[in-house]
Amino acid sequence: MDFLFVALGGAAGAMGRYAIGLLPVKASLPILTLAVNIIGAALIGFIAGAAEGSENVSQNAVLFWKTGVCGGFTTFSTFSLETLTLFESKAYFLGSIYIFLSVACCLLGVLLGKKLSALAR
Repeated sequence: MDFLFVALGGAAGAMGRYAIGLLPVKASLPILTLAVNIIGAALIGFIAGAAEGSENVSQNAVLFWKTGVCGGFTTFSTFSLETLTLFESKAYFLGSIYIFLSVACCLLGVLLGKKLSALAR
């Protein structure tokens, strides 16, 4: 049954990721992937914070949201490929900025999500 919760969440996350990718945004920096990773980081932080020490959050909900939705939604593999592509095209500065923003903003997103979940309790 656990696999079903993960699968359903993963499908929802993947569809959300795909929908964001369809937005008509043109930029040198892969901004939509960056946005997805930041949103996903905040979401996974919120879920982890909400589930931490709570008896009101079911394991099935955690599997659905954290493993399924966040796993299907976030795009670290895409981030890695896009970073390599920037470096291969000799866009070293943009690639470096992309790495820095992705890591720093996603860490802040997780922290923000955890803080928001504490407020929601």
